[in-house]
Amino acid sequence: MIKKIKHFPNFLKEVRDELKKVNWSKRQELVSAGIVVVIASVLVTLYIFFVDMGMSELIQLILK
Repeated sequence: MIKKIKHFPNFLKEVRDELKKVNWSKRQELVSAGIVVVIASVLVTLYIFFVDMGMSELIQLILK
């Protein structure tokens, strides 16, 4: 346990060094990606909704 505590400052230094290497996205890229995610989510939700409604109607017709 003591050994792990001694290595903790070195770990934090390595984390800081790695974070400096990260290519952070620009604001416009994040907004564009967010819009794509929202549109894709809406489309998938609508698709699942209509498939569910269709299957529900089909099952009701079969059971009658």
